[in-house]
Amino acid sequence: MPEITNIIVWLILGGISGWIASKIMKKDSQMGVGMNILVGIVGAFIGGWLAGIFGWGPATGLNIWSFIVSVVGAVILLFIIGLFKQKD
Repeated sequence: MPEITNIIVWLILGGISGWIASKIMKKDSQMGVGMNILVGIVGAFIGGWLAGIFGWGPATGLNIWSFIVSVVGAVILLFIIGLFKQKD
């Protein structure tokens, strides 16, 4: 049962992180719940990777630091996606 709980928490926090990032980047009207979740989860990986590179400490667990890292990573992801969409 704990694995299911972890997945549910990942989905909820990913959705919230992705939603906040989409609001920051003014992309909210273009994204649905599923895309917010995906952007939030991928953003968490990007943010965690960058935090490790810059030596900001691990972004693990359910805490405010991990949430901030996830939102920052999601904003970076949306920025990069926006760069590719502009070239079309």
